[in-house]
Amino acid sequence: MGDLLQDIAAWMEALPPLWAYAAILLIAFGENVIPPIPGDMAIVFGGYLAGVGTLNFFAVVLLSTFGGALGFMAMYALGYVIGDALKDPDRFRWVSSGRIEQAERWLERWGYGLVAANRFLSGLRSVISLSVGIARVNPSFTAACATLSALVWTTLIVYGGYAVGENWPAIGMYLRNYGRAVMALALLVLLVYLLRGYLKTSRSGSGPGESGNFNGDGG
Repeated sequence: MGDLLQDIAAWMEALPPLWAYAAILLIAFGENVIPPIPGDMAIVFGGYLAGVGTLNFFAVVLLSTFGGALGFMAMYALGYVIGDALKDPDRFRWVSSGRIEQAERWLERWGYGLVAANRFLSGLRSVISLSVGIARVNPSFTAACATLSALVWTTLIVYGGYAVGENWPAIGMYLRNYGRAVMALALLVLLVYLLRGYLKTSRSGSGPGESGNFNGDGG
């Protein structure tokens, strides 16, 4: 990833300003659709270029925000389209319609909060956008929350690149560690959720029926 990042930085630095702005817009969009794209670090480098006077700080922030929000809504649209297919028992028999409905109810309650926080949840952005699309959460409000999230996050990381100058690659270490912490926490939450579901199912399956059979045999 380090070599790829350096190649992207060298490529962006060699571009005329107009094309560098276009690259920032496309990378910010693409990292939502193809998560391995190091979109955040490209935006940090855009902040560095703003710091040395090659680009305009506010233009970098606005283009990164627009690209990120647009990419989020593209994945939302994909989730919106495939949502009905997932609920079709003839296509996906292994997908429980009850589980999907339960997830939809949960997203209707908490989905906007997740969308508003999505830029701060590295590694989960595409999952969140697909999920709220499948749940068909209100698109207008979703777009507003996604744009606000992108604006706050990109302002922070663009300023980071702007402020540290030549040391901009160091921000990558912090972002990587932050992303790993977010993923570890998400996996822990998922594990707890699955464990609770398993225990609940186990309790419901071993109830009065079993004790009744035991008493009957003993009599």
